[in-house]
Amino acid sequence: MASFTKVKGSIHVRVRRRGHKAICRSFNYKADAVKWASETERSIQLGALFDQDSTFGELLDRYAVQVSSKKKSAPNEAMRIGKLKRSWLSGVYVSKIQASHISQFRDELLKRVSPSTCLRDLALLSHVFTIAMKEWNYNLPSNPVTKIRKPSPSKPRNRRLEDNELNQLLAALSPANIWAVPLVQFAVETAMRRGELLALRWEHVHMDKRYVHLPDTKNGTSRNVPLSATALAILQSLPRDISGRVFPVHFEALKSLWQRATKRAGIADLNFHDLRHEATTRLFEKGLNVMEVASITGHRDLKMLRRYTHLRAEDLAKKLG
Repeated sequence: MASFTKVKGSIHVRVRRRGHKAICRSFNYKADAVKWASETERSIQLGALFDQDSTFGELLDRYAVQVSSKKKSAPNEAMRIGKLKRSWLSGVYVSKIQASHISQFRDELLKRVSPSTCLRDLALLSHVFTIAMKEWNYNLPSNPVTKIRKPSPSKPRNRRLEDNELNQLLAALSPANIWAVPLVQFAVETAMRRGELLALRWEHVHMDKRYVHLPDTKNGTSRNVPLSATALAILQSLPRDISGRVFPVHFEALKSLWQRATKRAGIADLNFHDLRHEATTRLFEKGLNVMEVASITGHRDLKMLRRYTHLRAEDLAKKLG
């Protein structure tokens, strides 16, 4: 419950509920104080408010519900938040976290993951602190993540399918899942992102005009992806699922299918996203220019295409004559 005390012309409010430390704030007007107290009590009741001495794990919980869940990358970020919650950092009180805690976390993380993965985790940590300070009234002197050295990013991946790897991968995919093989084949033909593939609906497939429409992509814009003869044939061979999705496969199911298939095929260091790299490179090898490729892949920054384009030297040699 809330208590109100008049101190030197101001209204001092103290909100206390079982299981939470008292939260205090001062106002110039009684009406403002009453409104804030009511909203604060309601927020605590709904589990949406944590006091300043909450742990970082509790802060992550709030971030997951109020911020992360609304992102397009919510499934991936949920896993990243889950890993952060299992770390020792989640048990430290937010008000006690210093740059030294973050640097220790960074050093331990770099022993297990690549610098690029570490940078993504640090970026997530930084955003959590930023939101807490700007929107949730956490009284912190500064964002501790901004005070530490960041690792240099890893070199961009240039993994391509080699020799007979695609056929080996397709053969190793479980026949129990009828969507697995066409999904991989379609990914190589269209250069679509994993999320775009799994979200694709039949209502956005235009076979007569040979393109699929993506109404909401990672970049926040829509785009149309043209279909090659092979991609069109893949779609024509697919059964229709009651969900309306072209590839009704769950993100986690695809992850498990991929891991088992690459292991059975004996293919090392190949991620599903590498198929987008492979497909994008093949578009260049077909003779498409940068703008044409960008319109298919959805890259808004043309410089980013350098990460995905890895032309084979032997193919370039043939062009040189």
